[in-house]
Amino acid sequence: MPQKKAIITCAITGSIHTPTMSEHLPITPDEIAEQAIGAAEAGAAVLHLHARKPDDGRPTQDPDVYMQFLPRIKQNTNAVVNITTGGGLGMPVEERLAPSLVAEPELCSLNMGSMNFGIFPMLEKYEAWKYGWEPDYLASTKDFIFKNTFNDIESILTKMGKKETRFEFECYDAGHLYTLKHFYDRGLVKAPIFVQFVMGILGGIGADTENLVFLKKTADKLFGEAYVWSILGAGRMQMPLAAVAAGMGGNVRVGLEDSLLISRGKLAKNNAEQVAKVRSILESLSIEVATPDEAREILALKGGDRVKF
Repeated sequence: MPQKKAIITCAITGSIHTPTMSEHLPITPDEIAEQAIGAAEAGAAVLHLHARKPDDGRPTQDPDVYMQFLPRIKQNTNAVVNITTGGGLGMPVEERLAPSLVAEPELCSLNMGSMNFGIFPMLEKYEAWKYGWEPDYLASTKDFIFKNTFNDIESILTKMGKKETRFEFECYDAGHLYTLKHFYDRGLVKAPIFVQFVMGILGGIGADTENLVFLKKTADKLFGEAYVWSILGAGRMQMPLAAVAAGMGGNVRVGLEDSLLISRGKLAKNNAEQVAKVRSILESLSIEVATPDEAREILALKGGDRVKF
């Protein structure tokens, strides 16, 4: 779907990186709220949110933890809140979906398939760990499948559809686009479809320009003008792919969930720093940045006054 302005999404903390990897990774509800508000002030129209246990940074989908930062974010920003249904590795669907069912956000994420999800190579980068759970968590992904079956996806679509929550459909490979088309053809997914191309995760498609062009052409073939797309480049490819996507008419996602860096070998001090950098890239290409309300219009969202937080 052609559009004149680019939506910046910021993924604040995620469930991939662990506390040892960066002192700037937000862990507590206060830290998540502060960094989310900062990202919104820097230009992010959409905030993609996970939660962590405050004592050791382990991923959690406890709605009570989410409710320690969601109201504060809403009170201090106009940004669209997007809650994960991916949660943390190994969580069952019911646990992953719990905070979205309670909060009824405007957006939630939805991974479009089961897949190998390998983050174990990061073990080689660190000799000591802040918390004992971290190396075991990473190592477990050598024999791990993230599970989202057709039944799981249908269940999430149905339950959140009743809440009038729309989706950021996370597609890690071309096959995920065909799965999305299946649900679109069945009427369980409505236009405008918000597709997030996720590139650079071990187990999914590689993070390079040729693959981005291929994914875009595939989505064009399947959805025509019924979709809006964005790019998530993992790790060092975050900013290069964002620049390419912007030139192709796409939207962009940054944040410490996707990359801990602001430049080669240098850790980002916060999420706002990454948002400011990608905003500068967009504006240098004469691309205007969408406001939260403009993002709501582009994505046909229900509005921030109809959430439950």
